[in-house]
Amino acid sequence: MQTHNLGYPRIGSNRELKKACEQYWAGKISQSDLLNKGKSISEQNWKLQLEAGIELIPSNDFSYYDQILDVSLTVGAIPKRYNQVAIQSNNEMDLYFAMARGYQKDGLDITAMEMTKWLDTNYHYIVPEFYRDQEFKLFSNKIINEFVSAKRLGINSKPVIVGPVSYLLLGKEKEDGFDKLDLVKKLLPVYIQILTELKAHGAQWIQFDEPFLALDINEKAKEAYKYVYAEIKKQFPQLKVLVTTYFEGLKDNLALATSLPVHALHIDLVRCPEQLDDVLNAIPDQLVLSLGIVDGRNIWKNDFEQSLAIIKKATDKLGNDRVLIAPSCSLLHSPCDLDLETNDKTLTPEIKQWLAFAKQKIDEVVLLKTLASETPDSNVLAKLEENKKAISSRRTSRLIHNEQIKQRVNSIVARDSQRENPFSIRKKAQQEVLQLPLFPTTTIGSFPQTDEVRSWRSKFKKGEISPAEYDNLLKKETEETIRWQEEIGIDVLVHGEFERNDMVEYFGEQLNGFTFTKNGWVQSYGSRCVKPPIIYGDVNRPEAMTVYWTEYAQSLTKSLVKGMLTGPVTILQWSFVRNDQPRSVTCNQIALAIRDEVVDLEKAGIKVIQIDEPAIREGLPLRKADWPNYLQWAVDAFKISASGVKDETQIHTHMCYSEFNDIIQNIADMDADVITIECSRSQMELLDAFADFKYPNEIGPGVYDIHSPRVPSKEEMVRLLQKAKAVIPADQLWVNPDCGLKTRHWEETKSALIAMVAAAKELSAN
Repeated sequence: MQTHNLGYPRIGSNRELKKACEQYWAGKISQSDLLNKGKSISEQNWKLQLEAGIELIPSNDFSYYDQILDVSLTVGAIPKRYNQVAIQSNNEMDLYFAMARGYQKDGLDITAMEMTKWLDTNYHYIVPEFYRDQEFKLFSNKIINEFVSAKRLGINSKPVIVGPVSYLLLGKEKEDGFDKLDLVKKLLPVYIQILTELKAHGAQWIQFDEPFLALDINEKAKEAYKYVYAEIKKQFPQLKVLVTTYFEGLKDNLALATSLPVHALHIDLVRCPEQLDDVLNAIPDQLVLSLGIVDGRNIWKNDFEQSLAIIKKATDKLGNDRVLIAPSCSLLHSPCDLDLETNDKTLTPEIKQWLAFAKQKIDEVVLLKTLASETPDSNVLAKLEENKKAISSRRTSRLIHNEQIKQRVNSIVARDSQRENPFSIRKKAQQEVLQLPLFPTTTIGSFPQTDEVRSWRSKFKKGEISPAEYDNLLKKETEETIRWQEEIGIDVLVHGEFERNDMVEYFGEQLNGFTFTKNGWVQSYGSRCVKPPIIYGDVNRPEAMTVYWTEYAQSLTKSLVKGMLTGPVTILQWSFVRNDQPRSVTCNQIALAIRDEVVDLEKAGIKVIQIDEPAIREGLPLRKADWPNYLQWAVDAFKISASGVKDETQIHTHMCYSEFNDIIQNIADMDADVITIECSRSQMELLDAFADFKYPNEIGPGVYDIHSPRVPSKEEMVRLLQKAKAVIPADQLWVNPDCGLKTRHWEETKSALIAMVAAAKELSAN
């Protein structure tokens, strides 16, 4: 029995990669400095896993931005619009970041590649672009270089790469007339070349991530899998190929996955434990089975007794030598190290004992192997007893349950999720009260949080400035932002959210049932890291959360100020959620808390309230058969949060970086008066779903990409709005950015918003 890991967090225990990338982009450090920081993080990760006792340590799980973008660069799938960047900079790293973030210098103005969610996670990947005449070639040697670097440390690592079929399925055809899977015979030779070089350097294992084997796929995809792995086996009969699946069970792809001519197959027994019996019954002789039994996506301590029973079932059937022990998926989705949580006030010892981060999960994998395959010594047995006590403590803790909250959830009835009247009636009431022009302008909520603003929060938390001083600083920043929005002519203003850290963390800090970490960071995209709250118990709102700042902002202006809230599904999705009750129950608890806040905002005179739900599409189960149940409770949760107000109060929601075609009816069922969506990276392609459906409510397609530093021109935004106007009636259209502006700088934000308002006015005049 061997241990292995599918991938380790690449941001560094103290977000060293984030800081280095942002310094590089700002011109404060050299490329050599950035590369050295990346090398240092990789080496630390390898050594940590080696010292813990992991036998098959991954390489190429590190990335400076995104692992899918890495593959695109590796196989030369570089859109032609970046050719001039490659020529002018002659620098692979600058080309790489241009593809991720766009490029606007040296006389060039090039948009970034599209970005979307990685399956059902809050991680974003850069979507590959494919063309009918697509050619592939080995362009970047990153995967080979990382293997060689690990070998210099005495580690014969297991290189990791997204498999060729999943890579194609993750991409998008950028012109009509072909199927991206038709490219597999052009792509495979580059993978063969990579394997040839890795084998020449001494590689014995290779890990191909093929998550689509756990999704709904068609016959063409199944044939592509058979072709790819038969060719690899033919060329490399001695190479130990591990195909990994995760986030779902194999289900109807079981026969396909177990018939592939590979050495080992990984299954996720956290998300789909019930598949084990079917896999054991179907697995052919000699195929090694990797058991994903330590949760790679959540922070709860592994239940050793439960996991040992799973291992025993597998080894009884297969023998120890045909079983691998591993996390369920890459630990990319876990914080780095629980040992860094030293503040008992932030994370109490009682709750901390229930948790495990990436470093601790590695230890769990090794301990499970020891407990399952050897005669454990007294130290190991003591750790087993410690684990039993922690699991028992969590089950019986008084911190977790609140009967009043449970009763309120159980008392929810149908009318709690219905507005008083349908949208057609509400729209007239809102037009009368709000008096908005055609093509009204707004932003998604946050404005830039400068180093200065973040320093105030840090000083306040450390007690270096008083609550009154902190309050005054934030009020000054808020007033300046309100005045500037008035000056440029935005129709519905926002207060800027300078008092907030993260759009989920901020609310979690004010809700019962949540706790927090000091260093529990995970990567969301590129250098963007988030620190998800931990939902450990029943959730309720003890007091108003946003009324103070929204009411203050509204007192400064006669213009409309929008109340800004995060929706229940997004708070759920972007937290580490308790796993001892259905997610739907937890979501309804959050929905009731947000409903209370919405009602209080209306009482305070706020006429426009936005309840962000960017994660509602992300939360979809990976199998379509499971969609109806999820969509029922997710949509109901949003409606519960939004339905306590009068007709004339306008409810907005916001969604981004998602494909909406398959769930457009469900989005309409949410019945938000206005929905704002990300559209600029796709050049308004996402709007087609709303147009084809004849979406009845109002919609704000984003006209510029806030995840890129480039500033679009007024003319570019006008073109996008004209595209929108061609498919959506003018009286339904709003004008706004793709997303919140928190991560941007003021200079680019001001330039972009001035151009946006000018674009809206030009459209109104024509």
